[in-house]
Amino acid sequence: MTDYFSLIRRPQDILKLTALQFDDLQQSNIDEIADRLDWTQRDYDLASDYACAPRIKLDDGQTTSNGKAHGEEPFIPPNLGDGVDARAGEPLPLFPPLGEASPYPVEALGPTLSRAAAAIANRSQVATSMAAQSVLAAASLAACPHADVMLPYGQSRPLALFFATIAESGARKTSSDEEALWPVRTREKILREVYQDEMRIWQVAHAAWSAEKRKIEADRKIDLAERKALLTALGAGPPKPLYPYLTSGDLTIEGVVKNWPDAHPALGLFTAEGATFTAGHGMNDDNRLKTAGMLSELWDGRPVKRIRAMDGVTILPGRRLALHVMIQPDVAAAFLCDESLRDQGLLSRILIAAPASLAGTRTYRAPDPKDGAAIRAYGARILSLLETPPALEPGTRNELLPPALPISEAATNAWVDFYNRVEERCGTNADLSSIGDFAAKAAEHAARIAGVITIIENIYAKEIAEAAMTGALKIMHWHINEAFRLKEAGRTDPRLLRANALLKWIREQPKGQIGFRELLQFGPNAARTKAAANEALNILKDHGWITEISERPRVIKAFMETK
Repeated sequence: MTDYFSLIRRPQDILKLTALQFDDLQQSNIDEIADRLDWTQRDYDLASDYACAPRIKLDDGQTTSNGKAHGEEPFIPPNLGDGVDARAGEPLPLFPPLGEASPYPVEALGPTLSRAAAAIANRSQVATSMAAQSVLAAASLAACPHADVMLPYGQSRPLALFFATIAESGARKTSSDEEALWPVRTREKILREVYQDEMRIWQVAHAAWSAEKRKIEADRKIDLAERKALLTALGAGPPKPLYPYLTSGDLTIEGVVKNWPDAHPALGLFTAEGATFTAGHGMNDDNRLKTAGMLSELWDGRPVKRIRAMDGVTILPGRRLALHVMIQPDVAAAFLCDESLRDQGLLSRILIAAPASLAGTRTYRAPDPKDGAAIRAYGARILSLLETPPALEPGTRNELLPPALPISEAATNAWVDFYNRVEERCGTNADLSSIGDFAAKAAEHAARIAGVITIIENIYAKEIAEAAMTGALKIMHWHINEAFRLKEAGRTDPRLLRANALLKWIREQPKGQIGFRELLQFGPNAARTKAAANEALNILKDHGWITEISERPRVIKAFMETK
């Protein structure tokens, strides 16, 4: 159900609604909004006129909301103020206006991470929020083996964080991630070199152990008691060296269960090509909810459990997963608008950023030595944490048991105040109700971020100080605003994004028109099936952006955007 109260604050806002929103608008919605906002009678009458104007199809396929027959003078509403041009017959916007993102509070990341994020943004000429997402995700991977955070109500949570960054191709997503992950890549290279030597030693030891075990089992000269004693003395086989990787760009439940017993306990799912994850085997129609469930349980800090008739029971406690996927807008829309993933709860566990493109402003500039120094200092700190032995359950080699990091009294007071203020804004018809699932976890996100900032600055810290918590709360304020901005602008609706891509493509064709057959053959990839093309074309027709100038052969013409 559309939240019209968040979309309509003035009568003229009705004219900014998409066609789908306009069609569902009822007079009762206008009555409720007018009452709650204490509109004047003039505002109420004006809004009612706009809402009640019928939308009709004209002979040439155009759509208008003025109720006039084709060829009559277009109805021009009364003065709207603010310079809004609302002449009827003009196409309706596919998306409500997307507000500008607020500046990312990079200084809130703490000394090490803030300097690194600013340096990466400057060196790679990427948005600050993108660089910050990359840096904070890598920091989460490095910090989560060493501590959990103890929430004020007595439950501990991992310091693992999930991120998604939405950016167009050419936004330098890979550059941002490469700068942030270089200490992780360095650690993985060292692990690979060590692994080769360890595997050679293990293969010899395992072969000798296997031969001795077979010898004891095959010896007919010994009785049961002696055989048991000899096998007990022989013991279990030598443990296989842990796999030399810390990150992957994709995963499946089967792969996790099969390989994590011999992998490091804290791993990262990091990719600058998010489609490898969102369109991979683990997120296809058959596996999407299973994978989402496993990711949610890992975020919560629960053991990975799997019970199968053939493979038996697998339980993997003490595992941590950090996640950062960078995805293009169309791919992001399909992923972030998936109602099954939202209902399951995975999407509320992901911190999203959608920075504006800097393309056209990134003229060459010589590298600043200060940026290099800041990135090296950050890398050295991350690498130090990765090299420090993690906090393990006694007697295990890859089962984490991190100490719970308490929150100081002053930091707790700030956290509780934030918790209460966000909760008050999540009620029915409150301003955050449209993103209530995400907002409900905002305080926990903030506590995790504060824990990561604390461990990055001091691995031996005894508590989360007020400064770290204050910074984390600023970051979460930004993420709440970002989630609300994207939600209210409809920028996470895959149908509208596909229709918009098709409209841009048609406009680029000669005379702004294209035959349907040519569209299926040469159009955007997402519109190259008949069903997908018709869905996008119907949306564009409903919004008044295209008309079919010929039925046989079928030819579509786009209306060019007015200046």
